[in-house]
Amino acid sequence: MTEFWLISAPGEKTCQQTWDQMMVATTRNNNLSTNHKFNIPDLKVGTLDVLVGLSDDLAKLDSFIEGVVKKVSQYMADVLEDSRDKVQENLLANGVDLVTYITRFQWDMAKYPIKQSLKNISDIISKQVSQIDNDLKARASAYNNLKGNLQNLERKNAGSLLTRSLADIVKKEDFVIDSEYLITMLVVVPKTSYADWQKTYETLSEMVVPRSTNLLFEDHDSGLFSVTLFRKAIDDFRHKARENKYTVRDFQYNEQEMNADKEEMTRLSTDKKKQFGPLVRWLKVNFSEAFIAWIHIKALRVFVESVLRYGLPVNFQAMLLQPNKKNMKKLREVLNDLYKHLDSSAAAVIDSAMDIPGLNLSQQEYYPYVYYKIDCNLLDFK
Repeated sequence: MTEFWLISAPGEKTCQQTWDQMMVATTRNNNLSTNHKFNIPDLKVGTLDVLVGLSDDLAKLDSFIEGVVKKVSQYMADVLEDSRDKVQENLLANGVDLVTYITRFQWDMAKYPIKQSLKNISDIISKQVSQIDNDLKARASAYNNLKGNLQNLERKNAGSLLTRSLADIVKKEDFVIDSEYLITMLVVVPKTSYADWQKTYETLSEMVVPRSTNLLFEDHDSGLFSVTLFRKAIDDFRHKARENKYTVRDFQYNEQEMNADKEEMTRLSTDKKKQFGPLVRWLKVNFSEAFIAWIHIKALRVFVESVLRYGLPVNFQAMLLQPNKKNMKKLREVLNDLYKHLDSSAAAVIDSAMDIPGLNLSQQEYYPYVYYKIDCNLLDFK
């Protein structure tokens, strides 16, 4: 994906002239960027005080919404799990890919009526995206719990014979059941010790039933053997087995419990499948909503900042540049040359910001023209 520079410069004799100059400087001579006009409608200006306050609020709102957009896209990648390559095709704005949406940006009059004050429009956007953020937390939490519980059960049914659930391995006929005196124990024996086990298991303690052992299951390291003995010999048998490096599993055959586990696994798996489709649809719709809101906030910022810098009447051209990756530094120099007359102190500020105590401009990019970055690299694949 791609990075864009959203800039504005005051209209020369006409805004078209401003556009033509920028085109000549950045594309016709040297292919530094691909450029598009960025259409901002005639918004209500309001008072200077309101604009100054709004400038700060919009900066905070911009980074909040960018965070939400990234969260939704990243969660989409998490939910799609093995189909992560499909994430990008689900990250659309108004049904088109993000680059197309930004380069053909049109203000949404229905959602954000321009008869409203700038403050109202920014409040509408703020409420809308806060709602998406809250909904995302709730939905992600519910889905993650479900996924976590399912993974725990799946882990129980995998792994080595020393730890895994035995419910899907053993059968009723492997056990002596409902006997007052006898009990069937399950023992994990390393593969290298099979012969020793067969020779010694009957004598590990008194009261082991002769020829009662059976191999029920093997993994790559060991086997699960059943052995039947008298109940009163259990402790002695455990102790001797441990001395011989055999592990007695703590397991009693209980059909109801085992069925309950299987049913729980099926239920969780079905629930996860049921929730998956609606969740992905919700993420697609709300990614689009949040992204559209974000670009409208960028448009508001350009408008407010341009009025504050270039004054009234409103007369500026907003332009969207897609820098050619290799020529970013050169593009920045060309733009600075083109617009340095707008703010002769800008260059001085950039140079001296490091030295002026209390002046915090060194942390943010400041240029003689209005500038905001739009970065469409939203996914952070680990």
